[in-house]
Amino acid sequence: MGVFSRMGVLARGLVLSLLSAPLALAQGFPDRTVKIIVNFGAGGSADTLARLVGQELQGRLGQSFIVENKTGAGGNIGADFVAHAPPDGYTLLVTPNSFALAPAFYTKLSFDPVKDFAPVTLFGLIPDVIVVHPSLPVKTLPELVALAKSKPGQISYASAGYGSGNHLRTELFKSLAGIDLVHVPYRANPVAEIDVIGGRVPVMFDLMLTALSHVRQGELRALATTSDHRARLLPDVPTVGEIGYPDLVSGTWFGAYAPAGTPRAIVDKLNNEITAVLKAPAMVEKLEALGVEVTPGGPDELARLTRDDFTKWSPVVVKAGIKPE
Repeated sequence: MGVFSRMGVLARGLVLSLLSAPLALAQGFPDRTVKIIVNFGAGGSADTLARLVGQELQGRLGQSFIVENKTGAGGNIGADFVAHAPPDGYTLLVTPNSFALAPAFYTKLSFDPVKDFAPVTLFGLIPDVIVVHPSLPVKTLPELVALAKSKPGQISYASAGYGSGNHLRTELFKSLAGIDLVHVPYRANPVAEIDVIGGRVPVMFDLMLTALSHVRQGELRALATTSDHRARLLPDVPTVGEIGYPDLVSGTWFGAYAPAGTPRAIVDKLNNEITAVLKAPAMVEKLEALGVEVTPGGPDELARLTRDDFTKWSPVVVKAGIKPE
């Protein structure tokens, strides 16, 4: 065999080796504990989704998937932790879409939602339920608007934190309705709910997942949902579109991300496994009972959503007069 022939064989061998390396890497993944970071508090929607999915992944892949809550700064502390973690697939972020809006709220940010993360899987969508404490003398959204106009700056609303999705949507509602509500930020939805249920903060754009049981128990009164159709779990509650606020139709989507630079073979394996978990009939039934519209999507779809949400909502931040921190 001539020199050039031997070089050709070696070159082909090198190419095959390079092509097979990512596959071998993914086949061996995971071989130790995977940490799922949730950037909002325990008991919230992101936390619930992460724990349900993580438990199933543990059974499918034979390794522990541990959920850890890193809260604060509107979810930025947890996101920053994952952005700076090793890009090996062993540290993941499960977050609501407020993560994509962080640059619109914060002038000093230690991560870029697009450049510093590798999107893995879209989980699904949860609409908001606009709720009030039963002591507030309103039973419809127009009545809340009328009351707020009669008492400008005297009625407060709770959110999961500055820059959270329900903060943004409530500010949009204020702008559309021409009312003045006072923002009271918390570290997570369940924490905010404690004060809403207690009547200390009477209004909240809550997620269906966390609001549903409290509405059913009479601890909160539901005025409207932000879905584009009536919620199967709350069929008597009108949508914001029905009431005359079509621009409020929206929801919170949830996704899983890895640090940028994570090998695509590992990202694809995680996506395939998470998607299989989300599509299992028992899981779909469980999540739909919590008000989650299960719509699993791949890395490219989640990347598009991350970019599009920032483009869509950044002008709203400016128009609503929300000052960045």
